[in-house]
Amino acid sequence: MYHVAILLYDGFDELDAVGPYEVFRTAAGFGADCDARLVTLDDRTTVTANHGMEVVVDGQLDPEASVSTDLIVVPGGGWSDAAKPGAGMEAKKGDIPGALAAFSEFGMTVAGVCTGGMLLARAGLLDGRPAVTHHSAISDLEDAGADVRDARFVDDGDVLTAGGVTSGIDLALHLVEREFGRDIAADVAREIEYDRREAASAAVDID
Repeated sequence: MYHVAILLYDGFDELDAVGPYEVFRTAAGFGADCDARLVTLDDRTTVTANHGMEVVVDGQLDPEASVSTDLIVVPGGGWSDAAKPGAGMEAKKGDIPGALAAFSEFGMTVAGVCTGGMLLARAGLLDGRPAVTHHSAISDLEDAGADVRDARFVDDGDVLTAGGVTSGIDLALHLVEREFGRDIAADVAREIEYDRREAASAAVDID
C-alpha cells in the first residue's frame, strides 16, 4: 500500500490539498494500491483553510512516518503575510519545516504544492535542487538556494514541487503514473475531466 499524507495547517489553500487528495482517492478506485489522508502535526479535529473552508482531518502525522507514510504532500497558501495563518506563518513558527527535515531522513518522498514548496525550502530540502513554486514566491525560492525552473511541476525523485494551485493536480497525476502506471493515471484524468496535455509539456522530470 502506498500511503499519502497531505499535511494541513490553518491558512492552507484549499485546492492545493483537495486536488491531490481527489486524484489519489480516485486512483485507488481504479485499482491503485494507495490511500490518502488529511493530517496535521498537532492533535486537532479541524483546520480552517485560506478561503474559509473547515476541513475535518483524519489524524496526526505519525511520528513513525517512515513506517506509515510513503509520500507527504505539503500545500501552500498565505505565504506573503506571516502575520496571518498560512505558509508564511508556518515557516516563521518552524514546526512544519522541522518535521519535514526530520521525516526526509526516513527516505520518504516529499512534495510541495504552490508555496508549500517554500516550507520544503525552509526545511533545507531544496538546497541546490531543481524546484518551482507559485510565481509570487519565485524570488524567495531563489534566495533559499533552489535551482528554480520554469515548469508546471518538477520531479527530482524524492522531492517534487508544483507551481501553484491547479498544478497540484498535475503533480498528483504524475505521481500516480510514476507509481501505478500510465493507464491508471489516464483513467483518473478522464474521470475528473482533466486535460494533461499542457501539463505534460510544461513539466520537468529529472533523470
